[in-house]
Amino acid sequence: MILKKPKFWDFKKQNFFVYLLYPFTIFVEINNIISSIIPKKKFTEIKTICVGNLYLGGTGKTPTSLFLYDLLRKMNINAVTAKKFYNNQIDEQKFLKDNSNFISCSNRKEIIKKAIEKKFDIIIFDDGLQEKWINYDIKFACFDSEKWIGNGHLIPAGPLREKMNTLKNYHGIFLKTVGGGSNLDHIYNEIRNINPNIEIFESIIEIKHIDKFNIDKNYIIFSGIGNPDSFRKLLLKNKFKIIEEITFPDHYNYQDKDILKIINKANENSAEIITTEKDFKRIPKNLKEKISFLEIDMKIKDENKLIKFLKSKINEIN
Repeated sequence: MILKKPKFWDFKKQNFFVYLLYPFTIFVEINNIISSIIPKKKFTEIKTICVGNLYLGGTGKTPTSLFLYDLLRKMNINAVTAKKFYNNQIDEQKFLKDNSNFISCSNRKEIIKKAIEKKFDIIIFDDGLQEKWINYDIKFACFDSEKWIGNGHLIPAGPLREKMNTLKNYHGIFLKTVGGGSNLDHIYNEIRNINPNIEIFESIIEIKHIDKFNIDKNYIIFSGIGNPDSFRKLLLKNKFKIIEEITFPDHYNYQDKDILKIINKANENSAEIITTEKDFKRIPKNLKEKISFLEIDMKIKDENKLIKFLKSKINEIN
């Protein structure tokens, strides 16, 4: 979805636009009700994991999918990542393809068929919790700990794809933090009130190879991602001097003129340019040498707990 999220989605206090758009949330709710009553198929030939979200965009689904992929491979499980093909999400598909075994098709049933043919043990779907036809073996919902659920309303009045009570249907939650250290007790309590049995894992996002950057320089940053605040805060936490931030809609398809404008601005201010790794994949090739991108490293606060959880769930499936 090409979208620059409205700021009021994250306002805790109700806003005029929320009241204006609230009647339209009925269409999302009806779709979710229909989805919940459609019989879903469970595949016995292969195990399935879905890493999705309720909050639209910027929750760390793709890094989490890759983290699970690497973890399962270390556990000697032949895993593959997968994503339903969307023309406007080529960046995420490239990112997954560059860092894992990867399958993409126009529908998720076809992905499962291909994975079975290639004799993989487990598919990790990046996105797809709202899939109508598949009953995944393990379902994870990702959240950004700072954004959490925004104003708590369904699209278009708020950022939620589903109501929070659907957490009753999920097995685990990943809470993304930038650099760690956040107090998440209030979020834990809200989750436990809905589903006391769900497992919660804190994922910590850090900069990989930070030593390749000179933090004494001035930087212009730009991104077209679901949660640009997370990108900026990660840089600020590591003491980067940001003189300007430029944001574009999520999955924005950069043109030469967009990047040239940023390069000219950086030259005028004797500044360096940084973007995200996903954004870098959407920059015209002839202009990439002028741009640096941030590689991130994801860690789990209690990795052993996650390993035990995965082993337990996989044994249950068997």
